[in-house]
Amino acid sequence: MIFLIPLSFLFLFFLFLILLFLFFVVLPIQAVRIALEKIGLSSVVAFFVLLASLAGSFVNIPIAVKTADGFVSAYSYYGTFFPDITNNVQVIAINLGGAIIPLCLCVYLMLKANFLPLFFSTIISSIVCYHLSSVVPGIGVQIPALIPPIVSAFLAFLFSPKNKIPVAYISGVLGVLIGADLMNLGNLGNFQGIMSIGGAGVYDGIFLVGIISVLLA
Repeated sequence: MIFLIPLSFLFLFFLFLILLFLFFVVLPIQAVRIALEKIGLSSVVAFFVLLASLAGSFVNIPIAVKTADGFVSAYSYYGTFFPDITNNVQVIAINLGGAIIPLCLCVYLMLKANFLPLFFSTIISSIVCYHLSSVVPGIGVQIPALIPPIVSAFLAFLFSPKNKIPVAYISGVLGVLIGADLMNLGNLGNFQGIMSIGGAGVYDGIFLVGIISVLLA
């Protein structure tokens, strides 16, 4: 016996797939584009920043290696900045998409922000992010993705109501980098593998905090 699938069912199935694509791919990309344009980037530059951020999330650049004798520079230990991690050591690295690119945007936006509102917002955001973050063995530092952007947007409204966007973005990004990553370096213990600043569990936090902060502001 041959079972025929009704055309109406196929239509609804393909409609469901299209809606999933729109919701999980098109809408997020449009939201990122709008957010990057709000901070002053053109559509073309915004596209390349998004592409570089996503691709760069897979690139961790080692900066230090913790051995039995303590920390040494990654270059002197490996002789290269892109090593294969084969030894039982702890590597401190910086993520291209989750740290370097957002920091470049922060430098660009600092010229548009007032110092005192930015300073206080960043300090408070860093403290909040530190208390929200946790060190997970084998993964690194993790932080909830949605709370930091809400905090940074609120701080921007509070301290810089007439110039919210640069304060929201910078305090959000630096808050996660400083509070979640840098302030937790002393809590990493002797976990082996790569501990990436801006990578692993905080990449989503940094990427989302910048985008959502700007959209909320």
